[in-house]
Amino acid sequence: MNGGRVIASPQRIEKRGPGRLWATHPFSALSKAAVMSDTPPDRLSTNPKSPFFNAEALERGVGIRFKGIEKTNVEEYSLSEGWVRMAVGNSRDRFGNPMTVKASGPVEAYFRDIAEPTEEQPNT
Repeated sequence: MNGGRVIASPQRIEKRGPGRLWATHPFSALSKAAVMSDTPPDRLSTNPKSPFFNAEALERGVGIRFKGIEKTNVEEYSLSEGWVRMAVGNSRDRFGNPMTVKASGPVEAYFRDIAEPTEEQPNT
C-alpha cells in the first residue's frame, strides 16, 4: 500500500472499441494534433493498430522515395533508421495483413500536397 496517500495521475482511462482500454494523457492531443508542418513524420505506418499510425498525415498523402525511386507499396517507413517496409504481391498473412519485406537504404518522405494556408491571399 502507499500509506493511505492518493496518487494523482494525469492519465485517464477511456474505453475505445470492444474491450479495449486506452490510457490517454491530457497533453497527448497537443503532440498529435499540433499544427502540421510541411515535413512528414519521422516514422509512419498505414496500419491503424500501429503506434506510428497518423491519419492526418495519411490524408494529406505522403510520398516515399527509396534509393531515389518512387515507391507506392510502402506500408511503414522510418527516416532516421533508414528503412521501409513494403508489401510483397497480393499475399496476406493469417490475420489479413499484407506480407511485407523490410529493406534498408536512403529514404525520403514528402507530402504530395502542400498544406493550405489558413488565411486566403487576395488575387493580384
